Amino acid sequence: MSATAPTSEAGAAAPTPQARVPVDLAANSYDILIGPGLIAGAGATLAERFPDRRFAVITDTTVAEHHLDALAASLTDAGLGYSTIVVTPGEGSKSFSVFESVVDGVLSARLERGDLLVALGGGVIGDLTGFVAGVVRRGMRFVQMPTTLLSQVDSSVGGKTGINTRHGKNLVGVFHQPALVIADTATLDTLDARDFRAGYAEVAKYGLIDDAEFFGWLETNWREVFSGGTARVEAIARCCRAKARVVKIDEKEAGPRALLNLGHTFGHALESITHYDAERLVHGEGVAIGMVLAHEFSVRMNLCSPDDLARMRAHLVEVGLPTRLSEIPGDIGSADDLMAAILQDKKVKRGRLTFILTRGLGASFIADDVPPEAVRAFLADKLTERVAA
Repeated sequence: MSATAPTSEAGAAAPTPQARVPVDLAANSYDILIGPGLIAGAGATLAERFPDRRFAVITDTTVAEHHLDALAASLTDAGLGYSTIVVTPGEGSKSFSVFESVVDGVLSARLERGDLLVALGGGVIGDLTGFVAGVVRRGMRFVQMPTTLLSQVDSSVGGKTGINTRHGKNLVGVFHQPALVIADTATLDTLDARDFRAGYAEVAKYGLIDDAEFFGWLETNWREVFSGGTARVEAIARCCRAKARVVKIDEKEAGPRALLNLGHTFGHALESITHYDAERLVHGEGVAIGMVLAHEFSVRMNLCSPDDLARMRAHLVEVGLPTRLSEIPGDIGSADDLMAAILQDKKVKRGRLTFILTRGLGASFIADDVPPEAVRAFLADKLTERVAA
């Protein structure tokens, strides 16, 4: 579905964000703007940074209900021409068929290569829009306007784009950096509690990777992060700064950027085995369980203290996240089924398993050659515990 709005006289000045995080990638550098109310002023921001351009806003029906009118009014007030493309919410839209329909919508709107796409939504919309932008007319610029906590702290930053296939998650895509990220923290007030908690798993991840002090700060301040205010903006900004540092060093995940995948190899396998059914498991919940599994496997390999495992699990439990396989409803297959999903993951190189393991809180590292038989035995034990629970 699409609609085109007329241009009009430029409106109000661009709003001032509460935080600005630069992502330094030479010619691909961009800013992350963070704060409440930024969507209402996005038209002025876009007109200032990308003058004389047209836009295609790509969103889903749920996000459109909450935020599209405010963005549309802002674009119109700023005198910007735009079209909208609205898709169905959920992982199902990260598919070849929806990708094709969005490409057709962009081309039908007659956007030129110098025009921009706008991803208004969560991680699914950001990944899908970024992939479309990366390939239409051999590359267009795009703007991320993430509306979930998960996308504000993770998926909107760093240029990973793509769609899912029947073989696994995010297996088709390109690295394509956004031209700008506008993270309106007020949009998080429209999330239900489950989606906010799921996004918080990615927030905690940054502390568990290499910043034990931040993890301790979260243990103290997580309630204010959930309720809003300055702690929420601070947490999002700290996560974005952490990711920006890693992406600057390793833009295309040839090395240390893989640390950002803590919990994701297990988590993606769990998402695949549950067929991306959001009623059973959403991405952030898979990451939460995956991070616990990564710490449990590290304890099993005598790398990590059981006390650190207990502390990180206790925090995830306190905020309401699942931490055990027994909390996933329905059948999740056998150890062989989970191993098959893991072996299809992008973190596999020439059949060797690459996991992010840990030596303690904030001491994660890349393990390049994890024995598959050790992982399978570990999963078999976890599944036995699940049955007994």
